[in-house]
Amino acid sequence: MIDVFGLALPFLRLLDAEDAHHATIAALKLLPARQPPKNDPRLAVSVFGLDFPNPVGLAAGFDKNAEVADAMLGFGFGFVEVGTLTPRPQPGNARPRAFRLMEDRGVINRYGFNNDGHALAMARLSACHCEERSDEAIQSSHRGPGLLRCTRNDGIVGMNIGANKDSTDRVADYVSGVKAFADVASYYTINISSPNTPGLRDLQEPEALSDLLARVIEARDAAPARRPLLLKIAPDLSLAQLDGVVRVARARRIDGMIVSNTTISRPATLRSSLAKETGGLSGAPLFDLSTAMLAQTYLRVEGQFPLIGVGGIDSADAAWRKIEAGATLVQLYSALVYEGPGLVERIKRGLVLRLEQENISLAALVGRKAAAFAARPPSG
Repeated sequence: MIDVFGLALPFLRLLDAEDAHHATIAALKLLPARQPPKNDPRLAVSVFGLDFPNPVGLAAGFDKNAEVADAMLGFGFGFVEVGTLTPRPQPGNARPRAFRLMEDRGVINRYGFNNDGHALAMARLSACHCEERSDEAIQSSHRGPGLLRCTRNDGIVGMNIGANKDSTDRVADYVSGVKAFADVASYYTINISSPNTPGLRDLQEPEALSDLLARVIEARDAAPARRPLLLKIAPDLSLAQLDGVVRVARARRIDGMIVSNTTISRPATLRSSLAKETGGLSGAPLFDLSTAMLAQTYLRVEGQFPLIGVGGIDSADAAWRKIEAGATLVQLYSALVYEGPGLVERIKRGLVLRLEQENISLAALVGRKAAAFAARPPSG
């Protein structure tokens, strides 16, 4: 099959980063439904009570408004996370607000949770259930009043939820997200780590976090079907702060954590003239910092719940190292800017090859070098 998006990458790079993203979403919406490539059974992962066909997921931020989850599953992702979604639509920060650091294979964004809000996203996801599925198929997927799957490809789709910038009760916004998507979410991600909404990261402080998780879990448990609840944290936490976050997460018995969001730090190794733009840095320059934070988190969690590793994954080797550092699943986004969606299958093939060469399972790989990664100071 011709890699249309791979061919289009040079032309998309001629556009402003945000315009290129909008063009990509528009093109994906026009594509006919496609069956995902067949997955090697050695890549299957069962975690959070869900069966993932492979461990490679699409991170939040790409499909902010739940428009193309099915299309992205068709490229071979094992799961897709949509959002971040807030209760009310909001425009986000002023443009320009997304920048490619070409020399560094990185991205800086300061979007500020721009999205269409819960109602429109829910309408799109609900429509997906019925668009190409018979009544019998829909009924067979019921487990109680909620539908477990959100796409024609019957893939795993998580909901990344946040708070409106002008909210007077941000915790209530997260509770609203849990309630809004109870019928369509495969899992929820509580995003309190974006650097682009002022004060949001304060919710990572232990007292605030404990209250947030208590209220969100109460709302989740009151729903007809129980969904896994994950917490996404920043890579910029001190180790003392990480101790507090993990202590609360374990006490509240959440289902998992995602490590990590973008960073406000700027490695000295950055070469791009855009490196001083404000916002969160992602892509290759984030790999070392996010992987060290992942390993530190893995050591503190002590197996109580699994982790998803995010930040700088652009190859099978990078995904492999994330898993060795403690990730049961991985996510990527920024690398698509440079590699296109064909990257997903290349990563999966590379993982299978390494598993064969080392005669090891994915489960045995998780965290085997966490102590070593935790001890490495981030480069730059």
